Amino acid sequence: MSTPESSVAEPTPAPAALKASTLVEALPYIRRFAGKTVVVKYGGNALAGTSEHDALTLFAEDIVLMRLVGMRPIVVHGGGPQISALMAKLGKETEFVDGLRVTDAETVEIARMVLKGQVNPQLVAAINVHGRFAVGISGVDAGLIRATARHPDLGFVGDVTEINPDIIHGLIEDEFIPVIATIGSDEYGQAYNINADTVAGAIAEAIGAEKLVYLTDIEGLRRDVADEASLIRQVTADELDGMVDDGTIVGGMIPKVASCVRAVRNGVHRAHILDGRIAHVLLLEIFTDAGIGTMVMDKREGSS
Repeated sequence: MSTPESSVAEPTPAPAALKASTLVEALPYIRRFAGKTVVVKYGGNALAGTSEHDALTLFAEDIVLMRLVGMRPIVVHGGGPQISALMAKLGKETEFVDGLRVTDAETVEIARMVLKGQVNPQLVAAINVHGRFAVGISGVDAGLIRATARHPDLGFVGDVTEINPDIIHGLIEDEFIPVIATIGSDEYGQAYNINADTVAGAIAEAIGAEKLVYLTDIEGLRRDVADEASLIRQVTADELDGMVDDGTIVGGMIPKVASCVRAVRNGVHRAHILDGRIAHVLLLEIFTDAGIGTMVMDKREGSS
């Protein structure tokens, strides 16, 4: 029979104590990543938000907090759903090949209008609610993203040929947060619509980022797309190559995975694929022990 003392339940931690515990858990990560650059690709799908939260507002809070604790965030954004929506309004059909939008002359102008005129200002304004932090630029500014046509069948879809990081370095040294729209140009000034996943990876490589983070509308990579329990927490570049080859990874995930693989093989310490619809998902991944989503590395810890 229990004594009165033994039957008394342990007290539930007060909300303030839980908050303090979370801050203490974050402390070593804040120390570790102070001064480090993190490239965050914010996908157009993540802009949709959730039924309970304003995803853009929470994303902006995460980015500003990262900046205030000494990290150097860089935001690279897409806008695929927004481009498709405007094309539909204009009576244009959308066609994709291996996750890339077929882009004629009219479509590249639509993409430029959406990315530079709609999505970029939205992100900049959301971040600057909290102070004078964000500066919106595009790949054509200061020759940031040089591009060439990927394939004649894709039209004005560009491959990155060169990243000129000078404008990025200048902004982060002045303690600004660059917010980058992924329209690039060739040496003649022709604009190209470039896959934002590819651009984020190329920028992360060019500036030697500590982390490359993709925010999208899935919780991470799965070994079985239909099975939520098959979420992959950690994976190597070689393992991802195999998943592309065997058809596990298809469609729009191919450019994302390819850029992760290339980035971690070229000096970026870690890449992450996260569900941007989850409240404060960036903070959960970077500043907690458990993390969330899928983390990509070049090799397993301890391997040669």
